[in-house]
Amino acid sequence: MKDLESNISTYASKVSSPEIMLARASSSSLLVDQFGRKVDYIRLSITDRCDFRCVYCMSEDMTFLPREEVLSLEECARLVKVFVSLGVAKVRITGGEPLVRKNALWLFEEIGHLPGLRELVVTTNGSQLEHQAEALKQAGVRRINISLDSLDAERFRKITRVGDLSKVLRGIAAAKKAGFENIKLNTVLMRGVNDDEALSLLNFAIEQQIDIVYIEEMPLGEVDHTRDSTYVSNDATLKLLQHHHMLVSSAETTGGPAKYWRIPGTRSKVGFISPHSHNFCETCNRVRITCKGELYLCLGQEDRVDLMPLLRNHQDDDGPLVQAIIDSMRIKPKGHDFDLRRAEPAVVRFMSHTGG
Repeated sequence: MKDLESNISTYASKVSSPEIMLARASSSSLLVDQFGRKVDYIRLSITDRCDFRCVYCMSEDMTFLPREEVLSLEECARLVKVFVSLGVAKVRITGGEPLVRKNALWLFEEIGHLPGLRELVVTTNGSQLEHQAEALKQAGVRRINISLDSLDAERFRKITRVGDLSKVLRGIAAAKKAGFENIKLNTVLMRGVNDDEALSLLNFAIEQQIDIVYIEEMPLGEVDHTRDSTYVSNDATLKLLQHHHMLVSSAETTGGPAKYWRIPGTRSKVGFISPHSHNFCETCNRVRITCKGELYLCLGQEDRVDLMPLLRNHQDDDGPLVQAIIDSMRIKPKGHDFDLRRAEPAVVRFMSHTGG
């Protein structure tokens, strides 16, 4: 591995084209951490801004980054091309809400058909999909995840603080019409807030012939409630759903941490992402890049590498960027350290900062 890293470093210092680097790296990923885990999936946030203020994601009165501290869309595209050249096959574009970023579609068009990129995916709150779904599909987005935590309009507004449920439902309809390979709902259940909607949300997914994933609340950022007081374990949710539907365990995967179950007689899958009840760190294959160009090696730790200076100080040379990314694998931690019993959050930064 050391010889390979040395070779690619020398090569990349002379040649800055990601397309040429792809030919060199395509036979095997250069991104393998100290625990032998291959990183082939990145989640890139293109903005910290959002038109919602979800209670588990950010504070009501957020201060957003000034424009000069945020990656340009050209810098985002350059990063994706470099990561793909190093063996990354799946890219998820996130935010904040990525589709509120001006000219975001340009980025999807620029990277959507890169050689070596198997999947381009977007996570969205659905508010912009009514008008953008078809264009995203044409740009090369294959799958789409839509956050939906309630089917009750008043409750939806309380959880999002400002959101309009009818707008999101129209967005889901537009995504279905556009014909994505897969549409998935992401649901965070909170005790005493929306945990009584677990079944109705699943039934909605079945009716819409789409998938749903239940995500245990992440202890990121200072919010208006204690995470321990609202925590709902996915084990409890699974048990509840099994009282009403036959769920058959499945080995299917979309490359992320979700464990899936099939519902016979339907086209829907049910997934569970369980950072607390079933730690999945031993198979972690992903890293996250914030809209500031910070490469976080783990969602639940502070280990990071700042890529923005390399992007801006070496605009015509990808070599230093390539080497920094390869070197970052040495500091990828074994796993997160989430503990809901702590009074303070496991990580001070908000989910919207790191990327959803």
